[in-house]
Amino acid sequence: MEKMELVFIPTPVMGHLVSIVELAKVLILRDNRFSITVLIMKASFGSTIPSYIESIASSTTGIRFLDLPQLDPPSPEIVKSPEAFISVFIESHKPLVKHTITNLIESDSVRLAGLVLDMFCVTMIDVANELGVPSFIYFPSGAAFLGLMLHLPTLHHQFITDFKDSDTDFIIPAFSNPVPPLVLPSVVLTKKSDGYDMFLKIALRFKETAGIIVNTFADLESKAVNWFVELEGQIPPVYPVGPLLDLKGHTESPSDQIMDWLDKQPPSSVILLCFGSMGSFGVPQVREIALGLERSGCRFLWSLRQPSKTELTFPSDYTNPEEVLPDGFLERMDGRGLVCGWVPQVAVLAHQAIGGFVSHCGWNSTLESLWNGVPILTWPIYAEQQLNAFEMVKELGLAVEMRLDYRSGGDLVTAEEVERGVRCVMDGDSEIRRKVKEMGGKSKKAVTDGGSSFSSLGRFIEDLLDKN
Repeated sequence: MEKMELVFIPTPVMGHLVSIVELAKVLILRDNRFSITVLIMKASFGSTIPSYIESIASSTTGIRFLDLPQLDPPSPEIVKSPEAFISVFIESHKPLVKHTITNLIESDSVRLAGLVLDMFCVTMIDVANELGVPSFIYFPSGAAFLGLMLHLPTLHHQFITDFKDSDTDFIIPAFSNPVPPLVLPSVVLTKKSDGYDMFLKIALRFKETAGIIVNTFADLESKAVNWFVELEGQIPPVYPVGPLLDLKGHTESPSDQIMDWLDKQPPSSVILLCFGSMGSFGVPQVREIALGLERSGCRFLWSLRQPSKTELTFPSDYTNPEEVLPDGFLERMDGRGLVCGWVPQVAVLAHQAIGGFVSHCGWNSTLESLWNGVPILTWPIYAEQQLNAFEMVKELGLAVEMRLDYRSGGDLVTAEEVERGVRCVMDGDSEIRRKVKEMGGKSKKAVTDGGSSFSSLGRFIEDLLDKN
């Protein structure tokens, strides 16, 4: 039987790539009529991508990766924000993507069924239209953030001023509560910016697609998911198919030092501090965290990263962390805490010793913590993380608030805040811990046969087949 080819086009950053590849894996497992080609744009800021692809390619059948020729990145003089940089970079690949897919069809005699595009790759809708196939958006974040995106054109016309200057909270139908301006993503706070223009264009183009696949599940974000159903006919179908997680940790190799240390700790006694691939702090903030941890009396595992030199490069591990920590801190914490560089987050969150998670509230990390029943202490830094933190604390009651509106370079989070937050998540709110463990069970049920996400993926396959 002739295979139907789906072409996936991810944004070339790890958080987006890993998530869309997990979608490819579940599709291949679910229906062997499909084969999938993932097009990889080569970028200087995607240095860890080749080793990840090598790991996936050697362990997965039915998915192949094609590297596109490397193009020059846009000039910093032309684009100011990281979001606009990514958008212009992806736009420059459009002729190359069309040429590659055309060659693929002709040389392999495959039947192209459609394109699945990361949320930042909406420009490739034009390629799908030119090739006469449907395009679908893959949205690696949550349904509430998708709800903001779909409502953004309405907010744009309702408010003449910048959103950051609004003296009222926003009514967004995907949320039960009014949303404060300062928890919106930084990119939308100021209208006169290339990042805002790009985001608005992306939001408008979502409606041109055949459907939107979102990495969430109905029990977690029922308010937003139900609103999408109410909008049927006004927006494309929305398919909540999550949580899609790389639970085997293809992006990481468990560290013997870290796992051995965790093995020696009592169950649910350790709080993990980890702030994502782009998360890091300057020396004054590092010292406040250290003092707060010391005063809390709690055991901890702290992924301490050195800030990157430029906006589009990643933090790195400190060679000598004692240089940025308070005098004698490592000696005093010996046995109670472990300070390290990069950590294998998937494996660590699954370890029985972990009882809490100080997190930047990236969506992948949020879903991983829920899956493992580990409550979060919120410390958002960039992207849509403030909105995720607000949703988890105020909408869902599934996290403990330390900050909701912190942004990189903002006011210091004090040692007192860290101490209070760590104690609260580790020793305090047992109701949140209970709710998180319950939601973890629901997340696993959602992706099993008969679960809401399993059924939603089935609807996506049926709708795709109908268009072919």
